[in-house]
Amino acid sequence: MCGIVGYCGCKEATPLLIEGLKKLEYRGYDSAGIAVLSRSSEEILVRKSKGALRFLEEKIASEIVSGALSGNVGIGHTRWATHGEPSDLNAHPHTNVSGSIAVVHNGIVENHARLKAWLQQNGVVFKSQTDTEVIAHVINYFYEKEHDIFRAVLASLKKLEGSYALGVICSDFPDRLVAARKDSPLILGLASDGNFIASDVPAVLSHTRDVIFLEQGEVAVLYADHVDLFASDGEKIVRSPYHVDWDVEAAEKGGFAHFMLKEIHEQPRALFDTIRPRIVRDSSGAIVDSSFEELDTSILSTAKRIVITACGTAYHAGVVAKYAFEFFARIPVVVDVASEFRYRNPIFLPNDVFIVISQSGETADTRAAIDSAKKRGVKVIAITNCVGSSISRESDAVLYTRAGPEIAVASTKAYTTQLSLLFLLALKTGFIRGELKKDEFVRLLGEIEKMPEKAEKIISDQTEIQRFASRQFNKQKIFYIGRLFDAASSLESALKLKEVSYMHCEAFSAGELKHGPIALVDSDTLVVAIATEPSLFDKLSSNIEEVKSRGAATMVITQDTSGAFKSCADAVIHIPTGESALLSMISVIPAQLFAYYCSVLRGNDPDKPRNLAKSVTVE
Repeated sequence: MCGIVGYCGCKEATPLLIEGLKKLEYRGYDSAGIAVLSRSSEEILVRKSKGALRFLEEKIASEIVSGALSGNVGIGHTRWATHGEPSDLNAHPHTNVSGSIAVVHNGIVENHARLKAWLQQNGVVFKSQTDTEVIAHVINYFYEKEHDIFRAVLASLKKLEGSYALGVICSDFPDRLVAARKDSPLILGLASDGNFIASDVPAVLSHTRDVIFLEQGEVAVLYADHVDLFASDGEKIVRSPYHVDWDVEAAEKGGFAHFMLKEIHEQPRALFDTIRPRIVRDSSGAIVDSSFEELDTSILSTAKRIVITACGTAYHAGVVAKYAFEFFARIPVVVDVASEFRYRNPIFLPNDVFIVISQSGETADTRAAIDSAKKRGVKVIAITNCVGSSISRESDAVLYTRAGPEIAVASTKAYTTQLSLLFLLALKTGFIRGELKKDEFVRLLGEIEKMPEKAEKIISDQTEIQRFASRQFNKQKIFYIGRLFDAASSLESALKLKEVSYMHCEAFSAGELKHGPIALVDSDTLVVAIATEPSLFDKLSSNIEEVKSRGAATMVITQDTSGAFKSCADAVIHIPTGESALLSMISVIPAQLFAYYCSVLRGNDPDKPRNLAKSVTVE
């Protein structure tokens, strides 16, 4: 989700790079930098700074005035940390040892550790903690053989595993910029006075509306007056540009009406980026294990209990995790709301493992809970989306999600990526404790790896969800129900509806209906059931019949293909079939969409719900 901008033309590059990066600030970032091919010295000048883009502007202001940063070719980047904390050193661009090649990169180099070890054996000294610096040195390795920057990039791409969008410049080739793309988006902007690369259309809209969207594996070479496009094998491609007719605001949202909807659609990619680096394969490509290199897993093998604490959406991920750890690893789990945990003088047992979950890594109550645990000598594992955050620094081990920045206040992709990590960790714990046999462990890892594809299928057809929302958005009472994992998923589903639609909504186990809540059910009630466990379909169907007979409207989110809910539900939202104990990762997506459409239909702004903040850093 970082921002890339590059320019090759007849204008001054530096102002254009800064302008383009400003247009991409909405994507979120923690540092920024540029690299410009100097017109006078013919060397690459790199300038970067931690924090807001304005800090970089202040750093280079005098050089712009004096002309010290004058040049017609350059690349820029706003970084969202994934490897290495936010810092001037870890900010992009990164260079080879001599500084003759500079690279900006979005994505994740999954084999960066192996490549780094190989490069170090060849005498390369690294300056940063990032995976991106590996790319600069790999390109240099092939450049010394090819003596052509395009050929060097082409050869380097075959060494990289993972995802990338790349911008590369070389001081020996001051008339061109090389770009490449795999899994991370990158566009080319074609203008009369030069050509651009960018992560997203807004960065170039003030200069051109003619763009080429790079496809998987494609490489481009930009010159001042033209662009050459190539397939991954180096064969030339000819493609007509697309003329953009969106306005700037729509472009920032990728054509989506709101950031919330955009981020719901980004979940397959976010899940893939979080899950894929954790899956270990042998030389034949078969799954053999999961990887948690940053964690001493022996603490999980000897743990007597796991304690989880978090707030809001992250707390709901913890409730699902309780089911997962107890189901797959047969280890007791306690889940606490962090704001309660910090005040109730919690009891820790010898060999407890403490897991905290926070999207921002700055949640005040969760930080206080960490302090309480560490004072008692308990090992703390953090799950967060933000490298270098307070929680990541204060914990003993950190597992990072790869959701990228969330702009909308209501969390969507952060939640599902948290779940994916928690399920992977629960499976690993079950395996190392002997509760899961190797073949079952590997099979379940394969099921988790399919989740991004299943999420994509849900998102690809929203017709029934949107139609049902249009009939139910004025209901006064909404209940989410489920059993086992689905009861836990109901908590987050209800919260999404509360946050963005302001509809009164509760969630509870379906079996609790007759112990009080059913007294509230009437014709002004909507009951949404989540049903992923086939052995409980009959039980849940009976619950739905109970509320339907009292006038409630009903919707079921299910993997059922037998028609078990056809007669009792007003709407059935089907999700792809799979291992029922793992489907919490995707069963929430229809609920997210339902909440979004209800919000819009009620005239609300789903990106900025009233009274709420994205990161709660105070009590």
